[in-house]
Amino acid sequence: MKATIRNFLQMESAGGILLMVAAALALVAANSPLSAYYDLFIDTPVEIRIGALEIAKPLLLWVNDGLMAVFFFLVGLEVKRELLEGELSRPANVLLPALGAVGGIVGPVGLYVYFNYGDAVGMNGWAIPAATDIAFALGILMLLGNRVPVSLKVFLVSLAIFDDLGAIVIIAIFYSSNLSVEALSVAALCLLALGYMNWRHVSAVPTYILVGVVMWVAVLKSGVHATLAGVALAMFIPMRSKDEPDRSPLMELEHDLHTVVAFGVLPLFAFVNAGISFAGMSFADLLHPVSLGIAMGLFAGKQLGVFLLCLLAIRLGMARLPEGASWGALYGVAVLSGVGFTMSLFIDTLAFENLPADAVFDFDARLGILLGSLASGVLGYIVLDRTLPRQAR
Repeated sequence: MKATIRNFLQMESAGGILLMVAAALALVAANSPLSAYYDLFIDTPVEIRIGALEIAKPLLLWVNDGLMAVFFFLVGLEVKRELLEGELSRPANVLLPALGAVGGIVGPVGLYVYFNYGDAVGMNGWAIPAATDIAFALGILMLLGNRVPVSLKVFLVSLAIFDDLGAIVIIAIFYSSNLSVEALSVAALCLLALGYMNWRHVSAVPTYILVGVVMWVAVLKSGVHATLAGVALAMFIPMRSKDEPDRSPLMELEHDLHTVVAFGVLPLFAFVNAGISFAGMSFADLLHPVSLGIAMGLFAGKQLGVFLLCLLAIRLGMARLPEGASWGALYGVAVLSGVGFTMSLFIDTLAFENLPADAVFDFDARLGILLGSLASGVLGYIVLDRTLPRQAR
């Protein structure tokens, strides 16, 4: 039994599979006699008070504002590593996924706006279908085993990295409000302290984390979404230690956090956010502009935006197909990029968080996310299964 669990945790697709299980459990809990206990769980009040400083939120928001900051911290570490020493440090490997990510944002946003234009409240969700869930998408890709060329995996990961960067910028610009000058000043001082530590070649990670926690609290109180503190902190973690050139504090931290995020943070986030009750749902809910805009944005907008812009770049000689991959395989990955589950749910919590209690936009959004992500995952797998060579590489 222990060997079976160990083998599962070592699978590249394990994180994506666990996400699916967590989402399925949330749906079961929300649509069964357990629904009352599920609601009590996510609404559990959690409070931390130090003198006049108080942070009091339900468990759901501690996950979304706190644990997701850890996820964004890991994303920031991965981005920095890739840009300095990874695949994205080579200009030839940057252009195709970067352009694909641009198409993967413009396409879904365009479709969403088409379905919701003129609805001021519905338009708040325009960024929801622009995100790609790398854990889900890569997990589905890994189900195909050694038939997938390494270059295609690199393309999908790079595409998702640029996609995450776009989501970070969108959150910072469009989903921040009621800014506090005092809290932002504290956050700015923390950034100066982190910059000084990096300049002085401080390699003690706990020192960076301590300053990062203070910065997270300041950003939480500032009106800017707290998860951005995780990205900012990651940019200052040193890639190499001055005293030990062969040691990488950044890569060590990334390695330590990967398991925690993949098997803890993201499944818990999926569980507390994916619990949609279908009681009283009708066919008309599927045709609500928000549901339709998100579902079509993820399913159609993503694949068309990513694939057409990559096709244009390759035909113009600006880039080339990933080595060992066919046009069909590239299209399959473009379809998979429409699996926006985790990041889309996260942006949904920001887009419709201040609506009246009787508003149903959050339900419509999550319904669209589930439908669009499910359709993209199924079709992406089918296309890749048909186009990749049957013989393992």
